[in-house]
Amino acid sequence: MKLVRFGDAGQERPGLYEAAGKIRDLGGIVPDLAGDALLPASLARIAAIPVEELPLVPGTPRLGAPVGRPGNFIAIGLNYADHAAETGAEIPSEPVIFSKAPNCIVGPDDDVMLPRGSTKLDWEVEIAIVIGAGGSCIARSEALRHVAGFCICNDVSEREFQIERNGQWVKGKSAPTFGPLGPWLVTPEEIGDVQKLSMWLDVNGRRRQTGSTSTMIFDIATVIAYVSEFIRLDPGDIITTGTPPGVALGMKPPVYLKEGDVMTLGIEGLGEQRQSVVGWRKAG
Repeated sequence: MKLVRFGDAGQERPGLYEAAGKIRDLGGIVPDLAGDALLPASLARIAAIPVEELPLVPGTPRLGAPVGRPGNFIAIGLNYADHAAETGAEIPSEPVIFSKAPNCIVGPDDDVMLPRGSTKLDWEVEIAIVIGAGGSCIARSEALRHVAGFCICNDVSEREFQIERNGQWVKGKSAPTFGPLGPWLVTPEEIGDVQKLSMWLDVNGRRRQTGSTSTMIFDIATVIAYVSEFIRLDPGDIITTGTPPGVALGMKPPVYLKEGDVMTLGIEGLGEQRQSVVGWRKAG
């Protein structure tokens, strides 16, 4: 299944995305694609409903992030060897974990806003895991059974805040709009081998990132098991898993994003995103 949340920001409804681009309304089945609605039994109930019995959504509504109200938005750093090399970092011996603020999440085509004082805004195409069945100390052999689905994440980053302002990376990863997700939450049976998906990102039509999930240092099962050693994972939690090479930070000289730039990005089987960079405005 491809699951979506559609409607105005803050008022999204759950939906099912059909191959022809149509959306079916799931609001009568689950209140939102969040929390326990992402448990295996709930997803099985949705999958069992004949699509034609669900109300058809008219027009082409805005798509929000395909997961609502995650408790945790966890990220893995330096998880592609060639990306680590371009940033001058050593290949980690264990996954590097940091957090992104859950309230930085936006829809796949929403604007990305320059933070106040930003000079080094960067992009990162990533595949994100959405947790279905939660747990602690999950065995690697069981890890993929805890996945509700996968989606695209643009792990937007402000490199000065992240690297030069001391302290934890979270400062450079959590500004409003720094977490575009979607367009869809794709359940595992539609993916095939999640470790063989191509991925790309363009800026203003110019290819910047080309990669594959096959070159991860720590694969998705390992990431889930490792994170669960330290953090209890709950339904709807998000883990975004690192980026391939081609970020602005690795360019010589770096060419960071500016107001008016447009990012387009995609992952095989997971759709595409498009964001315009806009100037800073005070968040409410």
